[in-house]
Amino acid sequence: MDELVTGDAVVLGLRPAKLPSRALAVVIDLAVVWAGYIVVSIVLAIATDSLDTAAVAALAVASFLLIPVGVPIAVETLSHGRSLGKLACGLRVVRDDGGPIRFRHALVRGAMGVVELLMSFGVIACIASLVSARGRRVGDLFAGTLVVRERVPADRASAVPPPPPWLVGRFSELDLSSVPDDLWLAVRQYLTRMRQLDAGVGWSMAQRLAGDLAARTGVPLPHDVPPAAYLAAVVNERQARDARRAFGPGSVTAGRSAPGAQPGPVAPAHPPVRRPEVAEPRDARPVEVPQDGAEAASREPGPAAPPASGFAPPA
Repeated sequence: MDELVTGDAVVLGLRPAKLPSRALAVVIDLAVVWAGYIVVSIVLAIATDSLDTAAVAALAVASFLLIPVGVPIAVETLSHGRSLGKLACGLRVVRDDGGPIRFRHALVRGAMGVVELLMSFGVIACIASLVSARGRRVGDLFAGTLVVRERVPADRASAVPPPPPWLVGRFSELDLSSVPDDLWLAVRQYLTRMRQLDAGVGWSMAQRLAGDLAARTGVPLPHDVPPAAYLAAVVNERQARDARRAFGPGSVTAGRSAPGAQPGPVAPAHPPVRRPEVAEPRDARPVEVPQDGAEAASREPGPAAPPASGFAPPA
């Protein structure tokens, strides 16, 4: 499968990376890491020539843990899923819901990569990627991550529409830690495709997703907020939190969405009601209402008043 699809048959813009591009990115990363490890090992061997065998072995183990294991974890954490090889191949590591990864995701991926990439020479990773529907290796399964192709054509990329301005920041106190990733993914996919859905179908989907999201947060759905606008506002709040956590407190502008995103239509406060259309006859003419004599006489034009000349007749 080339794209992420939910049970509602909604397609997400990001596409999972295939095995050849992932393998090329891993080869580039390993070449850079092992070149640095060899250089550091040579320098340590020259500098620790006078030390005993135990100290040399301890430094060798420390350099192995710091360079081939620790450096990829630090790079993925600081670059938010983009290593040198992935950057060259146009790939990126994201969470299952499409959000940026954090240190714990990179740590699990790096720890499992020692076994499936270094110790088995990539055999375990290749088998797992071929078996997985999204091409994920064992580290991705345990970390809840996915490697996607970041260079998506503009006509296939879809951005989440921003919420109405009066809802920006209203849900800043919500506890979003209990919301699972699959629910976030379903909400994002609905928001990116809601313009293509029928009015009734979109309304029912928005109500169902908003109810599930409100149940996870522990705060009931506000009565004065349409379900689609509520979903857009909560997703915008989560994106703002992720951006503040990744880039700092001053990196987020309230109400600003991704580049190219257009404001989506705000759902009405009530379900749409279809009214029957009445055809107007072609030869319709205005109907004259009969009037009584007094009213007709009052509407008849009287004699025209003489123009004002400024002359006043004598008394």
